[in-house]
Amino acid sequence: MKVLANDGLAQSGVSALEAAGFEVLLTTVAQEQLENFINEENIDVILVRSATTVRQELIDACPSLKIIGRGGVGMDNIDVQYARDKGVHVINTPAASSHSVAELVFAHFSGLVRFLHDSNRNMPLEGESNFKGLKKSYAGGIELKGKTLGVLGFGRIGQATAAIALRLGMKVVAFDPFMDAATLSLDFIDGQTIDITVNTISKEEVLKQSDFLTLHVPAQDEYVIGASEIESMKDGAYIANAARGGVIDEVALIAALDNGKLGGAALDVFETEPKPAVQILMNPKVSVTPHIGAATGGAQDRIGTELASQIIELLK
Repeated sequence: MKVLANDGLAQSGVSALEAAGFEVLLTTVAQEQLENFINEENIDVILVRSATTVRQELIDACPSLKIIGRGGVGMDNIDVQYARDKGVHVINTPAASSHSVAELVFAHFSGLVRFLHDSNRNMPLEGESNFKGLKKSYAGGIELKGKTLGVLGFGRIGQATAAIALRLGMKVVAFDPFMDAATLSLDFIDGQTIDITVNTISKEEVLKQSDFLTLHVPAQDEYVIGASEIESMKDGAYIANAARGGVIDEVALIAALDNGKLGGAALDVFETEPKPAVQILMNPKVSVTPHIGAATGGAQDRIGTELASQIIELLK
């Protein structure tokens, strides 16, 4: 059986699949050439991340496909229900990258409150000639400890992000339309574990209470955060989106940053990805990364292993 890992696959997954008798192809096939390639090579499994889409037309045109796999959580680039209705298995790895995304959110927040994203731009340019001036500019940082983190979307990634906040001494408030509470297990290096239960509250209350807001929601038809939601937030609050581009109204976001309503924003995903708006990229209050939430060695190893295990279970 043949597996096409069109957007790549960690060696852990390749090795597990090959050991089980699968042939793994790591060729990156252009979207418009996928149909021909899958049919010519008689591909049984296609694995994708966010770069490749698997829509109804491709599913209909490729009868050899038995499994569509997504290395990660969100599957908005796959026509999931249609594939399942046609008898094609659709799998993903919802837990594998949770901690990697959570750590990236806090890398952004930690950098923003101490101006690291801006200092790293300006120190190479002015550090030698204007050291004291830059020191004064970046001297007004704030601490995360004691602040409130709001989480919109309290699934695995939202909970992993909340767990980091609790370890830092932050208060956590969360909204999720599908759950009333979640118990977070905080594991420490010496083997101790502390369980903390977080009860969810309304979205409106999360917005009002949050000093820092992080989004962990699927793609939506409408903005989750628009001008009215931003207006209801605390003055000077910070917001992060490492979920999906398009859940924040970026025009409203830039306006709120420019007028001082928001203190800063962290974006790993963008409305116009892969060509983010220049107003986002150049704004000194925005910390940006190119959709790398799950892009750690550990996460990719876990994703590869989990995908391989599911494929072997389904087809062997």
